[in-house]
Amino acid sequence: MKNAQVKATQLRDYVAPAFLVDHVDLTFFLKSEATKVHSKLKIRQNSNDKQPLVLDGDELRLDSVAVDGRELSSDEYQLGEFSLIIPDFPAEGELEVVTYIDPVKNTKLEGLYLSGGNFCTQCEAEGFRRITYYPDRPDVMATYTVTVHADQTSYPILLSNGNLIDQGVSNDGSHWARWDDPFPKPSYLFALVAGDLACYEDGFKTRSGQDVTLKIFVEHGNEDKCAYAMDSLIRSMKWDEERFGLEYDLDIFNIVAVSDFNMGAMENKSLNIFNSKCILASPDTATDMEFERIEAIVAHEYFHNWTGNRVTCRDWFQLSLKEGLTVYRDQEFTADMRSAPVKRIQDVRTLRARQFPEDAGPLSHPIRPESYIEINNFYTSTVYEKGGEVIRMMAELLGRDGFRKGLDLYFNRHDNQAVTCDDFVAAMEDANGADLNHFRLWYSQAGTPEVEANWSYDEKEQSLTLTLDQITAPTPGQKLKQPLLIPFTVGLLGQNGEELPLKLQGENVENASTQRTLRFDREHQTFKFVDLNQHPVPSLNRNFSAPIKLSTKYSTEDLRFLMGHDKDAFSRWDAAQTYASRLMLKMVKSVQDGDVVEFDHQYADALALNIADKSLDPAFLAQILALPSIDYVTEQMEVADFAAVEKVRSVFKVGIAKALFEQFKELYLAGKETVAYSPDSASAGRRALCNAALGYLSVIENDPECLRLVVEQFETADNMTDRMAALSLLADIPGEEREKALVAFEKRYADNALVMDKWFAVQATSSIPNALDEVKKLLSHSAFSYKNPNKVRALIGAFSGANPARFHAEDGEGYRFLADSIIHLNGINPQVASKILAPLGSWRRMNVTHQKMMKAELQRILDTENLSNDVYEIASKSLS
Repeated sequence: MKNAQVKATQLRDYVAPAFLVDHVDLTFFLKSEATKVHSKLKIRQNSNDKQPLVLDGDELRLDSVAVDGRELSSDEYQLGEFSLIIPDFPAEGELEVVTYIDPVKNTKLEGLYLSGGNFCTQCEAEGFRRITYYPDRPDVMATYTVTVHADQTSYPILLSNGNLIDQGVSNDGSHWARWDDPFPKPSYLFALVAGDLACYEDGFKTRSGQDVTLKIFVEHGNEDKCAYAMDSLIRSMKWDEERFGLEYDLDIFNIVAVSDFNMGAMENKSLNIFNSKCILASPDTATDMEFERIEAIVAHEYFHNWTGNRVTCRDWFQLSLKEGLTVYRDQEFTADMRSAPVKRIQDVRTLRARQFPEDAGPLSHPIRPESYIEINNFYTSTVYEKGGEVIRMMAELLGRDGFRKGLDLYFNRHDNQAVTCDDFVAAMEDANGADLNHFRLWYSQAGTPEVEANWSYDEKEQSLTLTLDQITAPTPGQKLKQPLLIPFTVGLLGQNGEELPLKLQGENVENASTQRTLRFDREHQTFKFVDLNQHPVPSLNRNFSAPIKLSTKYSTEDLRFLMGHDKDAFSRWDAAQTYASRLMLKMVKSVQDGDVVEFDHQYADALALNIADKSLDPAFLAQILALPSIDYVTEQMEVADFAAVEKVRSVFKVGIAKALFEQFKELYLAGKETVAYSPDSASAGRRALCNAALGYLSVIENDPECLRLVVEQFETADNMTDRMAALSLLADIPGEEREKALVAFEKRYADNALVMDKWFAVQATSSIPNALDEVKKLLSHSAFSYKNPNKVRALIGAFSGANPARFHAEDGEGYRFLADSIIHLNGINPQVASKILAPLGSWRRMNVTHQKMMKAELQRILDTENLSNDVYEIASKSLS
């Protein structure tokens, strides 16, 4: 097995840096194949013991090293493959290093590279060492001055962090710009961009009166697609002032959108670099979900200015310190901008689809991991989304005002520092006089808690006893689990759906609230609610107050009741998901037993009541109508059977469509807008409901009228939301209409790389039997490139991650295809290769035949020559 000698980095081994850097002065002479980087570092010893100065470096060509103006000879330093060591560096001094790098060859897209002819950087997590030799760790924070020299014709725009303090033209005709960032920052927040870019400009006045210039730089021709991103930025700045009292702190805030980027975006201080798909939007090129995603990501990166930049991570094990907190903040922002219940449902869908399987598989880890081989592999749903849920639980326990007090103290204590998750929790405790010691287990314990809820009503006592039991299954490296502190929010519904007051036994409360958050912190716990004059139906884990898997004794009658009456929108939706999943699993058993599969019409009746409820927000009703995914249903099976679940889900959807045909047709026709497109929440909600109805109509077989509606919408849509909704439906219907639509879409958008990604993805996720064959053909399409992460995710990632029935086909070709792709990508961009590997790690849930095939492909990956640490770590853990 390759890479077996690789040593993991351990949290327990953390020691403070031997040297600190107070100031960094960088000068770049940009060339595509030989960029010269002149670094001047003001360094001082941070230890009483004399130690060598150790600097990180990767794929650098060293030209010279000097200390306090004296150039060192080669015997005065040690140059390794990934390090530069100076044994006798003084207690305080200036280090000058000159290196050369080749941006054009940098297909890893880490460090300094070329994207679309423009220079760009990505330094998180360890990309700065690919630019110059440096102690590349987040607890080394310094102020920066950066001077960039480049050809002024090819690269008229020169950007870096901070404020522009000087610029000019050199004797050779090149030009230069000098930037100064007065706030100390770790090297991962360094950024540089140089290119021929167009600028979209606006401004913002902070509440204290500071004028901030806002600029978005994009490729020429894309200026008309920046307005929504700019509007999102301005709203984010205003919201952060109002909600958390946080103002922007420099004179300028720049955003640059680039085509080749490993992530969605990066929060570099005052110079955010974005994947183009997270900035560019117009009604003709972006869907409603993409508008919303742009809004959320722009907010997320801006919010990092305080939660990540002003206060950053001591080490990479603390990654959730900034990411979990900022995820929570961007979720709250979107909830305020749009429908809060729909946002919560969307976030839980994502958590269940991505993080719960991660928690249950070989890659399970706490939100603060104990070790890693390659830190890029820990930019996970656990660190981000579950990390956000942990922050949300803290806010639930402390209350909105208490959480704000804790956050204020956190900033007051730790501004311009690199700190830990424990420092954050301590600020929350001290600001509120609270004890969160038990709650800290959420940071160190992996796995999703499984909670079983039982209840009984005593008519004589007029009381309901709620019993909760929790257990967390063993995960890699953690066999024994402790009970967690779980904020468990409940409500009780009366016979007519009214909310009943909640009074616990022993309480003396006159006006009891109708919703309570219980502190559930033991393996087994009982709560008794009294003074209940009718038999209630419990509404549990409301608004998903904790990221748990909840098992209940709800009857189908209870679930139908909650679907129609629960005042908590999330719980109402969750009841529908639970009810549908339960029925589908029953149908799967019939398929596996060879019996006739029948649809339960009572579910359609429950949906009909929701459709008839005119008080429901269209966006929420669209969520109610959305069936559980194939992955969600199979997650509840001991042995996953994707083919059976796909068949059952199809029968289930057709059954609903036939039973509610008239209602869906009415919803669809009523939802067709005649007004101009707007991406606002209400308009997007109406389109979502309209397209949900069309989705049901499209599955009615042998009805030319329904097919005509889909084709007509595709051909006449004036926005990408409706056009893509129709194309996605047609992509699942073999025949002439499908092929014509795909050809028409390609012809219309052949010159738009981002829209072509949608075209790739819609074919990669198609349910047609030969979807994999189509995907393989698309690899040779002129618009596809292995070097572009967006293309890889849109085609290969979409097929393996979002088309489970085809990926897990009986012949194992899906597994072979993914393994081939990963092996090929390993030599181009290891970070992207490792990110798409996860589906092969789900072999434990499969039958014996599939297990054997999946393990064989993982082994084939591990046997690859020159396997990167990124891929090795994920593949080896997946196989173990």
